[in-house]
Amino acid sequence: MIRARTKHLISFRSNVKLARSLWGAVPAAAISRLKELTAKFRLSVAAGDLQLIEGRWYVTHAGLLRVAERRRCTGIRTSVDRRLSDSNSNRWVFKATAYTVAGPKGFVGYGDADPSNVSSLVRGAEMRVAETRAVNRALRKAYGIGLCSVEELGSLSTPLPSSVGSAQPHRFHAASSSTNGHHPRLRDQLCLLIRQHNLDSALVKAYAADFCGTHTLKDAGRDLVESFISHLAEAGKEDRDALVCKLNSYAQAREANP
Repeated sequence: MIRARTKHLISFRSNVKLARSLWGAVPAAAISRLKELTAKFRLSVAAGDLQLIEGRWYVTHAGLLRVAERRRCTGIRTSVDRRLSDSNSNRWVFKATAYTVAGPKGFVGYGDADPSNVSSLVRGAEMRVAETRAVNRALRKAYGIGLCSVEELGSLSTPLPSSVGSAQPHRFHAASSSTNGHHPRLRDQLCLLIRQHNLDSALVKAYAADFCGTHTLKDAGRDLVESFISHLAEAGKEDRDALVCKLNSYAQAREANP
């Protein structure tokens, strides 16, 4: 019992330390909530199970899958709701059922996605986003996790790895190995920074292109993209407000030159 408490305490302290390193000052209410989440669900900031956005915790798809694995989830079934889906307009609705050891009935969750409620980074991957959202909702019900998931936030949704679905986004080619040789991890790093600092993805891409001296981000070389990612991470950590002001200047320039 003592060893278990000590292990939990160390894990909680590690979570708090890393959270403050990533997001700066963390509200007292969020610290208290983090303690509960660490103890009850063993969610880890280091593993990417949680994101802090505007002082509130959000669970990630990866975090939910780890909880499901520890709680011995027996399976997840997904299906497209064809009555509500429309492939011509890229609108998809999925039903997911998560099965637990508690019984065969399962816990049902629905997820929807269309170009109006997903980030510009994942336009073209609405089907995958909808399925991920459905799985997240089913797992949150199954294990009593009262947190919204990151993937359910329309402006922040990114194509995180999923055990179901394999569609890939058709945009943001600058970090795709199938276009100009970049490793997909660059895209993941940039998406993570956008979520961590709650930034506008379209403005970040405009800033990246300007930083790299190219017309669009997909035209930039790998070294330039890596340099921009390092710059963005440092800028977000040191002074997010200044970074947001910088990004907003690109919005103003776009309005002035439509």
